[in-house]
Amino acid sequence: MKILALETSAKSVSVAVWEDDKVLGSAYQNTGLTHSRTLMPLLDGMLTNSELTLNDMDLIAVAAGPGSFTGLRIGVSAAKGLAWAQDLPCCGVSTLDAMAQNVRHMDGCTVICAMDARRQQVYNALFHVHNGALERMSPDRAISLEELVAEIKNDGNDKIIVGDGARLCYTYLSEQGIACRMAPPPLIMQNAVGVAQVAREMAQRGETVSAHELVPVYLRLSQAERERLAKGLKITLD
Repeated sequence: MKILALETSAKSVSVAVWEDDKVLGSAYQNTGLTHSRTLMPLLDGMLTNSELTLNDMDLIAVAAGPGSFTGLRIGVSAAKGLAWAQDLPCCGVSTLDAMAQNVRHMDGCTVICAMDARRQQVYNALFHVHNGALERMSPDRAISLEELVAEIKNDGNDKIIVGDGARLCYTYLSEQGIACRMAPPPLIMQNAVGVAQVAREMAQRGETVSAHELVPVYLRLSQAERERLAKGLKITLD
């Protein structure tokens, strides 16, 4: 099965094609340019250089959230369009699950996935690595750094932090006396290869959806929605 994966959840953007147990092609960019400008040229270049086309794909996967509201909308919209054109199934992958794949070889560790959610919060999930497999210890959530400290302070495992919020999380945890470390630079950021790995497992369990059913997962309201609620207004139109 060939899986085309997209990752646009934060400032970086990446694409990959995965088949069985290997990466056939991948491309990554983290230059601060908008995903609406970079995603499709990056995808086109990766497919061309790998001598692949959309006709070769069996599944479209995308990091569906949590993450940047704008980034998620761009990635999910692109995935929906690609899947619709080829009538392919989709997998909307947890961004946090995908980034944890980077360190699934670090046996015995507690993996702290962290994305900067602003307002002293991180989008977070915790995993334990055992024999190369990831055991989920928490759901995806938006959690304050203070709450995260309280939750992991008695965890005796080595702790490794991944994600674009790793530096923020590491600094705060270290200040609170929590021994931890950030993943090495090549492994710290979320990427499309991790999305493809999770999608492969989801497909094996029959957890695919149609292009129509694929939606982003935000975890919390946008700033505009919060402001409307604060004014006593509805956040959806009748």
